[in-house]
Amino acid sequence: MLRYTLMRLGIFVGCLVVVSGLVYSGLAPRGLGDSNGMWVVLLALVLSAPISFVVLRKERDRASVGIVQRVDRMKANLEANRSQEDDAVDEAARAQGQTSQAS
Repeated sequence: MLRYTLMRLGIFVGCLVVVSGLVYSGLAPRGLGDSNGMWVVLLALVLSAPISFVVLRKERDRASVGIVQRVDRMKANLEANRSQEDDAVDEAARAQGQTSQAS
């Protein structure tokens, strides 16, 4: 997951550098008034999103497989804990039943 995040950040930084170059060279509009910095960041975000969606498809799939495995492992652990708890409750109930029958 960290690898995917770093790769996505790298694509954004690359787009930010390219957009900054285009804006300051005059090939892209500079924005309105003092909004130049915000314009550059927004344009870089808009460009980097579809690029990372296409370029990082395999890495995103690999990250999602890891997340699914982690979730499945957590579910299995929770189920194991729940069954242990149920067994302990059943055993306590049986012990209580035997104690009351002996009296």
